[in-house]
Amino acid sequence: MTVLSYLIPISLILGGAGLIGFIYTVRSDQYDDPEGDARRILSDEWDDHPKP
Repeated sequence: MTVLSYLIPISLILGGAGLIGFIYTVRSDQYDDPEGDARRILSDEWDDHPKP
């Protein structure tokens, strides 16, 4: 039973870190155009100057 007193806080901390990481990626627009990326990888055109 004492193991639970260690595992529950650790799991809450890891879950919170994952949530904070997900919120950071959403706010920095990393999921802005997933459909364009899926089509771009199948295209034969080369983009010498990708978007920053």
